[in-house]
Amino acid sequence: MKWGWRCRNLIAIVDYGVGNLGSIANMLKKVSAASAISSDPAIIEAADKLILPGVGAFDDGMKNLTERGLTELLNVQVLQRKKPILGLCLGMQLFTRRSEEGQQPGLSWMNAETVRFKFDEPNPQLKIPHMGWNTLQIRHPHPLLADLGADARFYFVHSYHVSCADAGNVLAETNYGCDFASVVVRENILGAQFHPEKSHKFGMKLLKNFAERV
Repeated sequence: MKWGWRCRNLIAIVDYGVGNLGSIANMLKKVSAASAISSDPAIIEAADKLILPGVGAFDDGMKNLTERGLTELLNVQVLQRKKPILGLCLGMQLFTRRSEEGQQPGLSWMNAETVRFKFDEPNPQLKIPHMGWNTLQIRHPHPLLADLGADARFYFVHSYHVSCADAGNVLAETNYGCDFASVVVRENILGAQFHPEKSHKFGMKLLKNFAERV
């Protein structure tokens, strides 16, 4: 969006070379939310809210953030300025201290680790990655999850999931051989393990909630 960073209530979709950026921007446009895809510090600083998307490996994500000079910038915006941020899939996993997938330290914004799915017994019905539609069991009410409806379901593609030390950080869980955190929160920091940009009307509602209610 040309000059989009000058808009009020702008959501900056952080471009660090990983994620379905255009799909997220299109979904935000459908709910009349102004957004800009950018790694420009001026745009990220001017934005009212942030989205950290992500597809791929944990170490690659952290390396890209560091190489583009975004790690410290995001620390200031999120931890000091308390700007709302929504991490999606890998973006949510980067909020944790570490991942079993790699060696790089995460952003450590949450007292949590990213771990691989492990099932007690081989089960041909439970393949890794967890891929496809699944539901949420909401554990704590939050504006991000408001009015989703009892039939809400979301699209997942992941082999790793976030394990929180504090159950109070878990807004919703999803079952795939075990209950895992599918939506997390710590103050202004929010994460969703699924892809709202691939989740049709349910994902649209969640992004609308983030734009208007969070």
